[in-house]
Amino acid sequence: MVAPSSGSAGSSPAAASPGPSPRALRRIVAASLVGTTIEWYDFFLYGSAAALVFDELFFPDSDPLVGTLLAFLTYAVGFAARPVGALVFGHYGDRLGRKKLLVVSLLLMGGATFAIGLLPTHATVGSLAPVLLTALRLVQGFALGGEWGGAVLLVSEHGDARRRGFWASWPQTGAPAGQLLATGVLALLTALLSESAFTGWGWRVPFLLSGVLVLVGLWVRLAVDESPVFRQARERAAARAAAGAPVEEPPLRAVLRRHWRDVLVAMGARMAENISFYVLTAFILVYVTAHLDLSQQTGLNAVLLASAVHFCVIPLWGALSDRLGRRPVYCAGAVGVALWIFPFFALLDTRSFPLMALAVTVGLVLHGAMYAPQAAFFSELFATRMRYSGASIGAQFSSVAAGAPAPMIATALLAEFDGPVMVAVYVIAAALLTVVALACAAETSRRDLAAVGGDGGGGASVPSPADGSREPVEP
Repeated sequence: MVAPSSGSAGSSPAAASPGPSPRALRRIVAASLVGTTIEWYDFFLYGSAAALVFDELFFPDSDPLVGTLLAFLTYAVGFAARPVGALVFGHYGDRLGRKKLLVVSLLLMGGATFAIGLLPTHATVGSLAPVLLTALRLVQGFALGGEWGGAVLLVSEHGDARRRGFWASWPQTGAPAGQLLATGVLALLTALLSESAFTGWGWRVPFLLSGVLVLVGLWVRLAVDESPVFRQARERAAARAAAGAPVEEPPLRAVLRRHWRDVLVAMGARMAENISFYVLTAFILVYVTAHLDLSQQTGLNAVLLASAVHFCVIPLWGALSDRLGRRPVYCAGAVGVALWIFPFFALLDTRSFPLMALAVTVGLVLHGAMYAPQAAFFSELFATRMRYSGASIGAQFSSVAAGAPAPMIATALLAEFDGPVMVAVYVIAAALLTVVALACAAETSRRDLAAVGGDGGGGASVPSPADGSREPVEP
């Protein structure tokens, strides 16, 4: 259901206005999921191509491992642009609405990816090629910095508060769905084409397919309504302005002044989730080819199978977070990844494909315990009028320190120590940071998003799905 429009902390959920019909809610979830799938397809496609062919095409004069590092450097540049996207999209998303900004992000991301498929390589235009590649990567990162916050908020602010973790986890499945789609297309092309054909022209095909996917995403996304929680907050703001109330401060300033602790919690929570994901899905392609001397196809197939399982378990973890709370499920994922990382590399070192696929699958299942409740958790940390800004800043600023350098750091550690031990230590350290951040956070799963309409981080509680009881939330 949709929570009451009143900002009173004592509002009763029983008096809340009814939420969207099941059919409408499924349409909203589909719009968010389709968009995030396309956005992550575009983003992951670049990461996979960086590991497979971009060193040859754009950095041909470098040592192979150095060339891979340079390719990952352009990959990391996209992460550097994500905080900028978070600031810009967050500001306008809190002012103009979630839906409008989601359409813009989809067009930017899809256009940049399509353009990468048309880029000349180093053999054609020399050093201009990596410059153009980097510029388009910046556009990708900028768009993705604004996509995530809007997509998860559109669902979180529409859905049934008792099942918010479940419904908000569906846009999160866009990450494994995009990974699955990108890896599947690349795996198919590398299987069907010779190495010279794939390097010559085959790598362009999945980038050009993005243009078709964007048209589908726009068709679905334009058909949904704006978030009712956002509309209610805008109506209250307009009423206050008409009554002569002081002008509200900009969302970004309000977030940094009133929600800075919540931003730090979100950033810390992201460390283990982000770093482990890119070690499991991007760095593995370097590990199996450069360290284990196995084919590219082996690594791609392992990630492909694991991503399918990852997609299926995320809603299950999200539903569990509705019953147990966001923090317990999230913490279980962080601890699980830390415990699994050494067995993960041990299974890869067997060079047995079933065991390698098992290694990635278990890793991504544990990652899902962090990723699934993240959408609802971050949405619940912030007040409505600054929620897009707060959730986006917390999620995307941490990506600069976490996901952006993760493949590069892991590759450098592998080269320096000639083995995965220090890479595993790196992941464990990230997990410890996440556990500390969660220990500093309050449980948010009972918060009423519509009641969190002012400057504080708290609001009315909602009934527990297990027993109907009410749990207070700190203001």
